This record gives sequence, C-alpha cells and structure tokens, in this order.
Amino acid sequence: MSESKKRVLIGSPIHQKPQILQEFLDSLLRLRREGLELNFYLIDDNDEEESSRLLGTFAASGNEVFLQSSGLHDAYIRNDTTHFWNSNLVWKVAGFKNLMIRRAEAFGYDYLFLIDSDLILHPDTLLHLIGTGRDIVSEVFWTQWQPGTILQPQVWMHDEYNQWDAEPGEQLSQEEINRRFHAFLAKLQVPGIYEVGGLGACTLISSRAIASGASYDRIRNISYWGEDRHFCIRAAALGIPLYVDTHYPALHLYRDSDLDKVPDFIRLTTEAEARQRLSKDPLQQEETGGQKAGRAAAEFAAAFTERGTPPGRS
Repeated sequence: MSESKKRVLIGSPIHQKPQILQEFLDSLLRLRREGLELNFYLIDDNDEEESSRLLGTFAASGNEVFLQSSGLHDAYIRNDTTHFWNSNLVWKVAGFKNLMIRRAEAFGYDYLFLIDSDLILHPDTLLHLIGTGRDIVSEVFWTQWQPGTILQPQVWMHDEYNQWDAEPGEQLSQEEINRRFHAFLAKLQVPGIYEVGGLGACTLISSRAIASGASYDRIRNISYWGEDRHFCIRAAALGIPLYVDTHYPALHLYRDSDLDKVPDFIRLTTEAEARQRLSKDPLQQEETGGQKAGRAAAEFAAAFTERGTPPGRS
C-alpha cells in the first residue's frame, strides 16, 4: 500500500513588481514535489495591473491555486536603496498570513509554507525543509539591507535583530559583540540546521505548530517592529523551537538590480540538481548517494553565499 502524500499549502501575500513576480512564480513551478500534494494560496495586493494579470495566468494554469484579492490599495514605497514600511502595512500582511494559517488548519494540510514574493528558491527547498522534521524552519537567504553594507541573513538570535549569542543579563563589550556577530554569520555559511531566536519570509510551519497556537497576531505588550517578531516570540513562548536551514540559500530580489543574479542562480541550482541525480547512478560507487547529495548541496551553498560575501569581512 503506497504511502499517502503530504499535503502542503504554499502561501504568499503579494504586492510586487511584475518582473520580480514572474521570477518568483517561475521559481514555485521549479520546486520538486515528489510525494507531495501541493496547493497555493496567493493574496493579490498589487497596485500594478500587470502583476495581477500574472497571478491570474498562474492561477488559471492548473496549479491548484486559491487566488484572493485583498481589495486594498495601500501605498508601499521601495527603491534601489531600501524598502519603506509603516505599521499599517505590517499588520495588514500579518492578517494575510493569519488567513493562510486558518486555511491550512481548516483544510487539514500537513504544512504551510509561507514565502515572500521577492524570493527565488532552489528546487529542493521544500522537500528538504519537510525532511528536517522541524515544526518551524526557514531556509536562509542573504540581503544587503543598505548599499555598501555586508550581506546578512534574515534570521537572528534574540530581541529585534541581534545576530549574536548572549545570555540574559550578560554585559558585552562592543568588541565582543562584533566577534560573536561575525561568528554567527560565518556559522550560517556552513550547510546545516541551526536553532535561532527569530526567522521569517521563507518559513515552513507544521500542522502541529499551527494546532499549538502559532500565529501572526500582535502581542500587545511587545513593541518590536514587524509581524515576524511577534510570530517568533509567540512560538518560543509555546515551546516551539525555531530553526534555520542553510543547505539551499534562496535568492532575495530586494532591489531591481538583483534581477541580474537570477540567471547565475538558476544555473547553480540546476547544476546542483544534476549532481544529485548523478548520485543515484548505480555506476557511481566511490561515494554513497547521500554523500554526493550532501556534497552537491554544500558546493551550492558555498558558491552562492560567496556572492558579495563572506559576510562579516568588510
């Protein structure tokens, strides 16, 4: 008797430029889905007609898409330097993500995979994240938040965005903070699974975590910025550990200029996938399939994170 497929709902609130959105949607179609029943829940919050048209085409292509219009027209300003958020936008997106959580729960999905619409994923990302067995896990991506700064991951250890280890009440010199900060970034360049204090934007959430109360509701006595902080603090309070995986870093199209990186990213991910197929060749006996697959993932992670890195070495 064949094992039943795991049911996964991919959710994304979308307010995106057409060129970036097209790359995102193409990335979703490249995801490997062996053993999965994959559905999509996309919320169209666009103010550009072409972006809405792209979503309509994607939904009509037989991809099991639930496409919902937000009915809202809030201004969201971004340029090739940074993005500008306000509190209304943050909690609007939190509401969208909660709708996706509720749908995943109501329709009995095994997992909800929440992805920001400016990410390009390695084809193995979803299957790999499920295979980690974690209830909440994000795939890493690296962003240069301001021009001329180092690349940083979207995960952190504590508080709002502190990317270093510290014990409660521990007093650290600036020199020690810098040392721990660079150590944290260096660690995340090594393929692995690491426990963190905060994450977001590319997150797999299990049905068990949802049943335990995971949500993006605002925590009233916390003033931290961003819905992901409130999601992560609530998860920690519920006893759900948070993890980041670094085997298959996503590409973050934070600026229009990042579109130039897409061809190389697709080439690298295609080469890594080809190596994994080769690892299943019975004629290749010098390494096990698992060893070859692991080596391919490590080579991909190293090659990709070297683009503009290593972080912490300016």
